[in-house]
Amino acid sequence: MSLLNDTLALYKALFQAHPLLLPLVSGILGLFIGSFLNVIALRIPKKESFVYPPSHCVHCHHRLGALDLIPVFSYVLLGGKCRYCKAPISRIYPFGEFVTAIFFAITSGVIGLKPELLVGLFLVAILSAITLTDVKYMLIPDKIMIFAVAVGLILRLFIHGLPLWNYGVAALVGGGLLYGIAWASEFFMKKEGMGGGDIKLFAFLGLMLGIKLTLLTIFAASLFGLIGGLILLKSSGQTRDAHIPFGPFIALGAICCYLWGDACIRAYIDLLIAI
Repeated sequence: MSLLNDTLALYKALFQAHPLLLPLVSGILGLFIGSFLNVIALRIPKKESFVYPPSHCVHCHHRLGALDLIPVFSYVLLGGKCRYCKAPISRIYPFGEFVTAIFFAITSGVIGLKPELLVGLFLVAILSAITLTDVKYMLIPDKIMIFAVAVGLILRLFIHGLPLWNYGVAALVGGGLLYGIAWASEFFMKKEGMGGGDIKLFAFLGLMLGIKLTLLTIFAASLFGLIGGLILLKSSGQTRDAHIPFGPFIALGAICCYLWGDACIRAYIDLLIAI
């Protein structure tokens, strides 16, 4: 135990002496975790194992070597094509790796070397995974969300800046509000307004964020979704009835609120007081 404490103290002193080191290390870690999340996100919706078979080209099924699996860099070095059959590699692979790395680095820079960082990185990992599945398959798999809620519950039992009841109520409120929106859309508009995956996702976010930031996330996600949806519809020429994945906008709203939500709320209150 003494050796462990001494090691942790050494790392803490090192990261404090070099503030950019923690985001850098976290970003590199995010690249490799993002690569693993690609496998999970692209295989689980198809009910495939993410352990076997090993990573391979989806076109020629050739097993990939170590040089083919360097996150982002392999894609760039190979020119976006398989080394063996020259078929194009989906851009979703480097996208997932890069985005996970960026948000790992940002989260580490904002939170610092604290126990809460473990919660933050887990949140980013789950949101990265569901963004990929929602973009690729228009689906947020139950397997990912059940795992997320289970691990999130364990994390919050040991790492919590708010009373435990706050996270529990937030999970009920977040999931309940989304369920209410889905029910109202089906009842009044006769069409699906919110997927079941989005409802489970907000229950998970409640566990991670607490009541205040979960409610703020609903607002932020709706705002991002409105702006992003209008841009996508205009650029693609699709009709207003086109289905647009909401998961990425929820993920962006959740991360922004988790990292900067409290500061935004304080700034808004100060502005109201000044007026």
